[in-house]
This record gives sequence, structure tokens and C-alpha cells, in this order.
Amino acid sequence: MIKFVPFVNPKTLVPLKKNDCYFQDIQTKEIFPIKKKIPRFCDEENYSTSFGYQWNTFREIQLDSISNTDLSYQRFYATTDWDPVKLEKQNVLEVGSGAGRFTEVFLNSTNGLLHSIDLSNAVEANLKNNKLNSRRLRIAQASIYEIPFANNIFDKIFCLGVLQHTPCFSKSVISLINKTKIGGEIVVDFYPINGWYTKLHSKYILRPITRRLPSKFLLKLIRINIGWMILLFDLLCLLKLNKLTRFIPIADLSNSPSELNYKQRRERAIMDTFDAFSPAFDNPQRIKDVAKMFTSNGCEVSFA
Repeated sequence: MIKFVPFVNPKTLVPLKKNDCYFQDIQTKEIFPIKKKIPRFCDEENYSTSFGYQWNTFREIQLDSISNTDLSYQRFYATTDWDPVKLEKQNVLEVGSGAGRFTEVFLNSTNGLLHSIDLSNAVEANLKNNKLNSRRLRIAQASIYEIPFANNIFDKIFCLGVLQHTPCFSKSVISLINKTKIGGEIVVDFYPINGWYTKLHSKYILRPITRRLPSKFLLKLIRINIGWMILLFDLLCLLKLNKLTRFIPIADLSNSPSELNYKQRRERAIMDTFDAFSPAFDNPQRIKDVAKMFTSNGCEVSFA
């Protein structure tokens, strides 16, 4: 029977002893606090602060159970190609949970146990969203560079929509590899570089300014302007001038699910635009380069 993988000191990998309010390194006596029922293995103020604000503000927007769609379910299983029955017999780690859209998919579609971390306080939104299945969820606030579990321990790791937002992409990949068993499987996705024009985009032109704005102010600015930006985006698409939409400071709406009503589409546009312009890091990659990061560190790439 699969049991939860115990937490360790993310720096030394030494086992921890749990008390009511903290975990403690049994050797160095270093303490890792438990706040709001969640262990914290990193500084709460860090480069992912905007994501914490985003996911606590838009806590339920991507949940299939709230939107009455299966968008997250379809993306999770289309990306991983995993068998939900087999997952209940494996140690699985989610790196970068956000508000828990894929956490919910995993817990609702399998009987397995899930270990989940995020660098931001979005872990609080995740726990609220998945409280009904919290007995099968071990969640912690932690860095991808200091994951609080032993090395070579997980059968499967998934890290979706995260790697491009870390300071060092290759170092993040190595960190995931370190936590995976020989014969285990890692699934990641990321923003790709499709050509020289990838960064000729409003997001990359304006981000040096927008990522420095206070999160509340940036979100307010987006809300004020989202109406005309959606209209202009839709007009350019109607006129078959889609390539010009990249110069509008709004997230790409061309892939908006048809199931969404206007209100849902508008809220997702606001959230996705904030997501595009607020992160401290946004590092798209060439697919072949990322594949090489894995193969050069002993992995076999089955699909890229």
C-alpha cells in the first residue's frame, strides 16, 4: 500500500520530526513552520508573490467543478497520457500547483495520494479548493530548487505551466530529475520559442514595466481596460488580422474554450492577462533545448 513520502530538510535531506506547529530537523534542529495547516519550507516573500496574489484572487476560476467544464481534466490527461487507475499505486509529485486545478483533477479521478508544492502562498487556495480530498493530499510551500522530499523517490512528477517562470530553467529541470526514481516519469510543459518573432509581443515589450507594478494596481489597470481590448482582439480576428493581436496588451483569446459564457471569458481574459504581465520571470524555450536538458542528465525523452 502506498503511503505518503515523508518530508525532509530540503537543504540537507535529513528527516524531520513533526510537532503541532512546525517540522524540525532531527540533526540541526532547524525549524520549518506550519501555517494554516501547511508546512512552509521557503521564505513566504519571494519571486512568486504575484502568483500567490493571482491564485488567491482567482481561486476557483480554473476548477472544472466550478466552471462545469472538463478543461483541466482534458489538459491533464492529454498532456500526461497517464492511466488514472495506475496512479493510485504510485508516488506522485506535483510541482507548482497554483490554486490546484490539476490537484483537483488528480484527486477526483484517482484514488491515489498526491504530494504537491508551490513556491507561492497559492498553496492556501489549493488547500481550500481541495479540502474535501485533503486526506489524500500532502501539500507544502516550497521551492522547485529545494523540494522537501528525498531524492530518487517519486514514480511520477508533473510540472505544468511552471518552468518558464523559474529563474533558471535548466536548474529547475535537474531538480525534478533528482526527485524521480530510475524508471520514473516526468511530464512538463512550457512556453515555446517558435521563431525570432516570439518575443516581438506586447507581453515581452511591456513586462520590464508591468512586472514591477504592485499586483493590486496592475490588476486594476487590466480590469479597467479589458473591455476595449477584448473588442479589438475579436475585431482583428474577424478581419483575419490575427497576427496584429500580439501587439494588444492582452492574453491570447484565440484558444478560449467555446463552453465559456461572456462573463467567464472576460474573467479568464483578466486573469490570463495578469498572468502574462506580472511574473518576475518569463523564459520561453526551444523544445529541442529542453529535450537536451533531460537527455544530458540521463533521461530518455519519449515525446517532445
